[in-house]
Parts: sequence; structure tokens; C-alpha cells
Amino acid sequence: MKLSGKVAAITGAARGIGKACAKRFLDDGVKVVISDVDAEGLAATAVELGHPDALRTIVGNVAKRTDVDQLVAAAVKEFGRLDIMVNNAGVARNRDILEISEEEFDEIIGINLKGAFFGVQAAARQMIAQGGGGVIINMSSVNALLAIPALATYAMSKGGMKQLTSVAAVALAPHNIRVVAVGPGTILTDMVASSIYTSEDARKTVMSRTPAGRGGEPSEVASVVAFLASDDASYITGQTIYPDGGRLILNYTVPVKEK
Repeated sequence: MKLSGKVAAITGAARGIGKACAKRFLDDGVKVVISDVDAEGLAATAVELGHPDALRTIVGNVAKRTDVDQLVAAAVKEFGRLDIMVNNAGVARNRDILEISEEEFDEIIGINLKGAFFGVQAAARQMIAQGGGGVIINMSSVNALLAIPALATYAMSKGGMKQLTSVAAVALAPHNIRVVAVGPGTILTDMVASSIYTSEDARKTVMSRTPAGRGGEPSEVASVVAFLASDDASYITGQTIYPDGGRLILNYTVPVKEK
């Protein structure tokens, strides 16, 4: 319960990794405000997670600065402060690089990168105003470093997030605010099912590049987020931690076991 009494805000928390982070924080005694553009999914997640005294929801689109500002304001209104910000909202589209439209490019960059930038700004302003520092955690990806052409817009957004994390960490260090990122490998979420595991052959290809031999669970990413949010990570800032089943250290493919 090292995080007990803290207040956190999480974007993109109706499902997947964001939902898992909310559950982990609540289990650790954190008061949490979760946000998502999917109002119905957000409400269902709130019911599933329980903790009515410690959990609040607010519908919002992170690509709009006002919505991100409202999320931070909601945390302060409900629980008095903000100690942890998790910029998790993200989308991916599996598309040939020559077929990406301007609208799709703007959508992906707007949600994945601009939304995280707005989250960094809004959280940092509140943390500075209240004093005492804080932690901002950006949800990156191994695709910040890897080049997968079918996920070009996603990869570009996560590459930008890596640098956002670095520059924000330096800028905010004088205020005792740590800025870090988590870069998951292939985690078993709805987004992976729709954009990466598009066929059995695609799944086998991913597993051939994953020494652990399996996809990760959202709870395993949430564990890394909880660590980075805690004082156990007090000397870590500007870094991206990659829970990826060994993906980034592999420079060859491994055999895939048939199910």
C-alpha cells in the first residue's frame, strides 16, 4: 500500500491497460478518476471496479485540451489534489503507409501524442500549484523504437512520446515532478486484437519475435505503472521502461509452438 492516499487520473481507462491501471491503483489505496471517450464502456468499468468512495469517471476526448483540463479539475474537485497522471489513451490503425489519409494521420497523432502532451501540461500545472511534486506516466510502446510499416502512424506517435517524456522530465525536474513512460510489447487487449492479431499468421509472426512466448497481460503493465508511481522509483525520470517479454533484445526470430 505504498501509494495509499494518493490521487491519480488515467485517460483511456474504459478497457485494457488503462482499466488494469485503475484496478491496481484502487487495490493499492489510491483515489482514482478515469476518463474515456466511450461513455458506456467507462460506466461499465466503474461498476465492475467498484470502490464507489475512491473512483470517479468523466467522459472526455484527450485530443481536446479542454477535456484533459476537465479531467484534472475533476480529480482536484473530488479528491483535493493530483499526485499521479497516467496518459494512457491511444489508438492504432493497421494500414499500408501509402494509404494513410490526412484525417487518419491527424486522428492518431491527435489522440496518442497531442493528448499525452495536453496531459503532461495539465497535470504539471496542477502539481506545481499544489506543491509537493508528482509523477506523470506516459503509455508508450516498443513501437517507439521498432519499425513496423503497417503501424506507421502509431509508431510515429510513440516515437514522439519518447521524446515528450524526455524533455518534460528535464523541464519539470526543478518542480520535483518525475516524468516517465512505459513501453509495452504485445499486450492482450482489444486494440491488439483489432490492429495486430489480425490473423493467425499475424499472431505467429508476433510470437516469433517474443522470447517469452506469449502476449502480456494488462495487469503486468499496471504493475510497472504502480512501481513507477511509487517512491521506490524516486530516482527514475525521463526513462521508458519496456515490459515486452524480451521483444527489444531479440535480433532473430524464435520457433512458434503450435497450439
